[in-house]
Amino acid sequence: MNINCNLIKKLRLKTGSGIMDCKKALLHSSGNLEKAIVYLRKNGILKAEKKSLNVALHGVILSKIKNNFGYLIEVNCETDFVAQHEEFIYFAKEVLKQLCIQNIKDINHLRHVCNNKRIDLISKFNENIIIRRYYILQGCFITSYIHGFRIGVLLDTQCSQNSTLMKQIAMHIAASKPDFLHSDDIPISVIKNERQIQLDIVKQSGKSDLISKKIVDGKMKKFINNVVLYEQNFIIDPNKKMKDFLLENNIKILKFIRFELGEII
Repeated sequence: MNINCNLIKKLRLKTGSGIMDCKKALLHSSGNLEKAIVYLRKNGILKAEKKSLNVALHGVILSKIKNNFGYLIEVNCETDFVAQHEEFIYFAKEVLKQLCIQNIKDINHLRHVCNNKRIDLISKFNENIIIRRYYILQGCFITSYIHGFRIGVLLDTQCSQNSTLMKQIAMHIAASKPDFLHSDDIPISVIKNERQIQLDIVKQSGKSDLISKKIVDGKMKKFINNVVLYEQNFIIDPNKKMKDFLLENNIKILKFIRFELGEII
């Protein structure tokens, strides 16, 4: 059976599928456009199932602030080529839009809402696409910062300051990767585990218990300074700790969230 080129073009416009996939669908459907669309969708679901185990570490991180809510999402794909494609970026923006409109509370619900378009993209790009995670931060004064679609930060502060200062703090969080806001926020188990690791390392040097303890105490102080936001040196002014900068400017950080593309959750 010969398939008309105009029919292939119509199917491509409707579905975004490749020429050969459209031709195959039309042949399978005896030239019936609607049946061909159904065939492509079923084929797309099968492709999605096959691709679902493929590693997807590329993609984009996006954010939006609306009505005292900050939204942060990560959508992944397999290659940097797809990550930069306008259709993939448009899809990620649509995911964010649906999250904001419906204020969805469950990742599986969000995936379900956006699944048809996701399957269409998998069929088109022939690689796995995942809505990996999202976070919703509620507060009175939310700031967001995105660095090259690869790192995203949401920041909630007690009061409204000038936007430049808020952006500088969010940039610091993006660059310095703090895990905790205050030292007291670090779980005891994390402290114990890190101290034991450092103690085991020092013991291998054959130093006395007293000297080993002093060395480990110093390493633990450095560890806390690295992972606690308030204890870090401020990247804008490295001579100041973040807590000193915040105190000088009468700023109190209530919460922050940081996403980095492909990181272990």
